[in-house]
Amino acid sequence: MEAMKLEAVTRTETGKGPNRRLRAAGSVPAITYGGGKDPVSLAVAPEPVIEMLNSERGRNTVVDLVIDGKAAGSALIGEYQYHPVSRQLLHADFIRISANKAVEVKVQLILEGKPEGVVAGGELRQAMRELPISCLPGIIPLKIVVDVTGLAIEETLSVGKLSLPDGVISTLPAGRTVCGVYAARASKEADEEEAAAAKTGDGDGDGDGAAADAPADK
Repeated sequence: MEAMKLEAVTRTETGKGPNRRLRAAGSVPAITYGGGKDPVSLAVAPEPVIEMLNSERGRNTVVDLVIDGKAAGSALIGEYQYHPVSRQLLHADFIRISANKAVEVKVQLILEGKPEGVVAGGELRQAMRELPISCLPGIIPLKIVVDVTGLAIEETLSVGKLSLPDGVISTLPAGRTVCGVYAARASKEADEEEAAAAKTGDGDGDGDGAAADAPADK
C-alpha cells in the first residue's frame, strides 16, 4: 500500500481562540499521538486531509507525516470533525503506527453473487457493511469481497467461514453472522429482532471517532 505524505507544523498555542485564528488563516488544528510518545499539537492544511478521507481507503489511508520539514513516521487518521453546516474540516487526529505492528481498522464488506436461496424465493440479509480486522498497516485490504452464491434458504455465513487475505484476521467472534438467506416470514422476524436490538443498544455502533482514550485538543 502506498502511503500519502502530509506536511504539518507544530503549534504551541491551543484553545478556542488560537484554533479560530488558525482556521481563519487556512489551516486546521490537528494532533498526533500514540506509539509510546507524547502527543504533539499540529497545524495542517485541510485539503490533503479531506482528499485522504474521500479516497478509496478513507480512514485506512496510511499517512507519512512530515513535521516541521522532518519525517515523523507513519500514522492513520483517527478522530476528525466537520462543521455541521459548512462541512469544513475543523480538526483531525493522527494515530502513530509502526510498519511491523498490527493495527485494528474496519474495511468495506461486499457480498458478491446471487444466492441459491434467493433464486428459490428467499431474501438475502447482510448483517454488517464493514468488517473489523487486524493486520499490518502495509497490507490493509481495500475491501473484503464475499461470494454468497452457494447460500441456500435458512443458511447463514459466519465470520469464521470468511476467506480473508494472508495476514488479515477479523477481530469479531468466529460465530458472528455476516449474512444469511431467509424465507420471507423469517426475514420479517429478523427485521423485528434487529430493530429491538437497536433500541436496547445491542447493535454494532460506528461513527467518526478514534479510540476512547485518544487525547483531544479542540
